[in-house]
Amino acid sequence: MAGEIKSLTSTLDDLLAPIVQEAMFVASERSVMRNLVKNFAVPKNTGKVLQVPIYPAQTAAALTEADDITLTAISTSKKDITLSEVGIGTNVSDLSLNFSSSNVIADLGKLFGEAVAKKLDSDLTALFSGFSTYALGSATDTQTEMTAAHLFAAAAKLKATGVPGPYFGVFNPKSIYNMKKTMTSTFIPQGSTGVVNQAMTEGFVGRIAGIDIYESSNVSADSATSAINGVFSRDALGLAMGQDIKIATQRDESARATEVICTATYGVSELHDTYGVQVAVDATVS
Repeated sequence: MAGEIKSLTSTLDDLLAPIVQEAMFVASERSVMRNLVKNFAVPKNTGKVLQVPIYPAQTAAALTEADDITLTAISTSKKDITLSEVGIGTNVSDLSLNFSSSNVIADLGKLFGEAVAKKLDSDLTALFSGFSTYALGSATDTQTEMTAAHLFAAAAKLKATGVPGPYFGVFNPKSIYNMKKTMTSTFIPQGSTGVVNQAMTEGFVGRIAGIDIYESSNVSADSATSAINGVFSRDALGLAMGQDIKIATQRDESARATEVICTATYGVSELHDTYGVQVAVDATVS
């Protein structure tokens, strides 16, 4: 029809919900640390800094019948968690959207979810180096390979001071490899245990010394040959979530493309230094 204007391009606005859903799912699946630490939701319009009160441990005393209880003054300290933004963006051409053989929407959701999960986990695992009360190994000692003894020592340190469980251990894959390679040896007496069998068949260590063991590439090496890993209680670290994954688009008509921008707003902080153990060991595979 003469004079009729036909639209040859389309935006992704109607496709945002599937992208967000996929990104949220992937982020949840790929993030190890998020479910292992204390989570806080930060309401809007409450400021960029979340103040978390820290209560000291208390001791109960024996009482004498009919005597008044001596009241104990409880003074709290606080930890501040400052929110900041993380983000990733990409440009989707109309040609890719309309004629790509792959599912562009699912690809975007997977891409963004993995990026946010990796950044969040990396920010939390970076806090392991701040566990200053209890430390095993040395970041400068590149010859110390991890063994099960490190786990038993970490559990002993936490339990001896009454740190509440459950306990979690998150390790660089190369660090935990050094322990798994000895546990899976047929010459080691414990080679027939359930833990060892699971490590041999699945590459997952499971629970040792009352610690749930996870391996993550987001525990970055602090040098070419070593990594700082962590064993901790849930209340050792805090994650304040201001805004979970948010995705928006911006049309660039001259480029026949749409910018897709993904952001999230959160903050991380150590809450209780004595609730975590730094485990600095070798991170090489030999």
